[in-house]
Formats: sequence, structure tokens, C-alpha cells
Amino acid sequence: MARHGGRGWYGRVIAAAVGVTAMAAVTSVWTAQAGPVGGGQAGAGASASPSAGSAPARVSVDIAHASDHGARGVNITIDDGPDPDWTPQVLQVLRDNSVKATFCMVGTQAEAHPDLVKAVVADGHRLCNHTVSHDTTMDTKPDSYQSQQILDAERMITEASGGVRPVYYRAPGGAFTPYSRDLAASRGMRPLGWNVDTKDFERPGAAAIVATVKSEVSNGPTILFHDAGGDRSQTVAALREILPWLKQQGYSFGFPVR
Repeated sequence: MARHGGRGWYGRVIAAAVGVTAMAAVTSVWTAQAGPVGGGQAGAGASASPSAGSAPARVSVDIAHASDHGARGVNITIDDGPDPDWTPQVLQVLRDNSVKATFCMVGTQAEAHPDLVKAVVADGHRLCNHTVSHDTTMDTKPDSYQSQQILDAERMITEASGGVRPVYYRAPGGAFTPYSRDLAASRGMRPLGWNVDTKDFERPGAAAIVATVKSEVSNGPTILFHDAGGDRSQTVAALREILPWLKQQGYSFGFPVR
């Protein structure tokens, strides 16, 4: 899995999150009060993520790639938001195509835009923990730092959603460690990888994003897009084209296995 460095937006996110380190004590209180994360899948029109009151459910530490829709299933995953400009547009494209997706949210973004987190949940999408500040060097940092990034983001996303917890954990840039995977799994968040990196964050053009999906979807079902970190108009345009195409090829849309 490639690392996605060089996005200046993350410098601002990290700066906004500097104060979060001081929340280590708060994290321990959150961990004690919140209880473990539960699993489960909601029906049509309901949230596909468990609520804060769900039963405990440790999940596998293995990095998930497969789809719960089987061999012809694909998983649309949307990273780095929510963003007030682009997340609503992505949601509309998904709605227009009757597609559910997994939104991997940065904690500070979720905290800043709780209305968008709730909108994602209301449309039946699943939530994924993408850490507090999207540090792609997390795998070089101490366990205490990794814990703060994961647990504080879990709290931020859950509070922003109104009580619906993330059920996956995607390390920024794929910077997983055995410790971070085990911690996430103990909180009911399955480590989540990807098979197709659209590289939409590089803004190669909508046609290039579409071409990448068409040529690489045979590599596996989990496709990586972004709804924040810059101008995502190309991503929105590419999704408008690629979602109907995937349906025409006989693919169905599911969630990553848990």
C-alpha cells in the first residue's frame, strides 16, 4: 500500500491536532466510559454502523480487502473527510446510484463537521477511523502516540455522528503496525486496506481516475477515493462515470468484510 505524502492540507490538520496530545488522560476516560465497539449491519434506510450501546465485538486483526458481497462485490471507500464542499457532492452521487460506501474520516474533520458525519450515517454508509491527524509516519511513532491517534479519533467520530462508531480502521498511507491493528481490532474496528488506489488526490483528471479503476478492479474489490484534502471535483466526476460502469460489468456494491 502506497503512502500518500505531500498533501499540504494535512499540515493544517496536524497543526489543528497539536493540542490533542494533551488529551491522553481524556482518552483513558473515554475508553473506560464508552465500552467496546459492536458489530452488525443495519437494514435499508438505517445506519450500517453500530451504535454506542452495541454489544462488545473484537474483530480480526488481519487487514481486510475482501467484500461482503463476494467475488463480484466491490467496496467504495472514501477517505480524509468529511469536507463541506466535497462530501455532500460525493453523497449525492452515491445516492443517485443507490450505492453504499465506507467513509474513512479524519478525527479533526469529523469534529469540525458533525452535520456531515450524521449525513453519512443517515444515508446508510459505514464509518471508518482514519486517525486524528492523518500522520503517514504513524508506524515509526511510539505505541502511546498510535493509541492517542486511534482512540481520540474514535471518540471524535462517534461524538460527531451522535453515537455511531467507526467499524473499520485505516492507517494513513497504510502505516499499520501490529500494535495499531491489535488496538483497533480490540475496539471492534477491522483494519482496512485497499486494492485499487485511484490516486485521485494527485488530480490526474477524471478520465485517468476512471481508467485506473477499470484496469485495476480485477486486482481486488476495495477501491480508494478521497472527499477532502483539496479540490475533489475530478473524484466526483469520476464516481459519476465509474459507478454505473461497475454495475454494467456485473459488480454489486458491498462493505469490506469484518
